[in-house]
Amino acid sequence: MAKIKGTVVVNEERCKGCNLCVVSCPCDVLELQPRNVNQKGYHYVFMKNPEACIGCANCGYVCPDGCLTIYKKKFE
Repeated sequence: MAKIKGTVVVNEERCKGCNLCVVSCPCDVLELQPRNVNQKGYHYVFMKNPEACIGCANCGYVCPDGCLTIYKKKFE
């Protein structure tokens, strides 16, 4: 059976730090940037635990601004 590895690409300038994606992630992959902010002054999301991402796309479904792009890759 093939394993799935996921990755999340964040459009940091569009992210307003609403935290919905962080809460929806079942694998505890995402977190709000604690110190850095984007040009609008928001703390944006980043992958704090990228190796745990399974590519489920829950974060992308709940993002109200469409800031997240999720990719999946199969490993044999």
